[in-house]
Amino acid sequence: MEQPEPGPGLDSADLDRPSPARIYDYLLGGAHNFASDRSAGERAAATMPTLVPAIRANRGFLRRVVVRLAGQHGITQFLDLGSGIPTVGNVHEIAQNQNRDSRVLYVDIDPVAVAHARHILSDTPLAETIQCDFRDPESVLGHPTLTRLLDLDRPVAVLMNAVLHFVPDEQNPGGIVGGYLEHLVPGSYLAISHAAPDPDHPREQEAMVADYRRTTGAEFINRSAETIAGWLHGLDIEPPGIVPVNEWHPDRTAEPILRTYGVLARKP
Repeated sequence: MEQPEPGPGLDSADLDRPSPARIYDYLLGGAHNFASDRSAGERAAATMPTLVPAIRANRGFLRRVVVRLAGQHGITQFLDLGSGIPTVGNVHEIAQNQNRDSRVLYVDIDPVAVAHARHILSDTPLAETIQCDFRDPESVLGHPTLTRLLDLDRPVAVLMNAVLHFVPDEQNPGGIVGGYLEHLVPGSYLAISHAAPDPDHPREQEAMVADYRRTTGAEFINRSAETIAGWLHGLDIEPPGIVPVNEWHPDRTAEPILRTYGVLARKP
């Protein structure tokens, strides 16, 4: 597997400490990761055999959400928060396949993710990326690239795909969600996927999360469907509601996965 060249702003600490975005990329079969990321990902997958199917199912959920939004609901503006390392089937590819005028802004805090995204998007005028902390809605929404690319006076789809489980309770994930929702016009959408307590493998999940926290230095919180529902107050939740990601309008038979919830909701 090809290893990416260190880019500007990357030092040895960046390479030695696994990154959530790069671990995710590795487990999806991507090439933009380092030895530390691969080691952490392999340990996680060995501890929890349903992890990799869950990651793939989560990616499938994102694809089906974007197809539905761009193809059926006429959404042409997407804000992908915590977008991670670019891989096959990015949001702009999916959305623009449905409507060539779709605009996509990717947001990530990882410099490797942003550097690779900028390279991939260099010839794509309606998709851009910024390095920003999605936990600060005001900074993201006020960023000059966002205000140039997206029109907040028209509906926008905010995608929070597998990012909120990195936000501890004391950082108020519900408040972060609300910080975006209050700036969206009616007819906008919010999609969330989020890791959840797994009733089938609780000990394995606990061990995997403990190792993940230790090696990455990142928090990781599994949350219930009820907690996620509390962040969606005042929104119209699209059928089938808050369900495992592989059960959200599935296009194939669901296989066992590490419990991960997905939901799409509309601002009335």
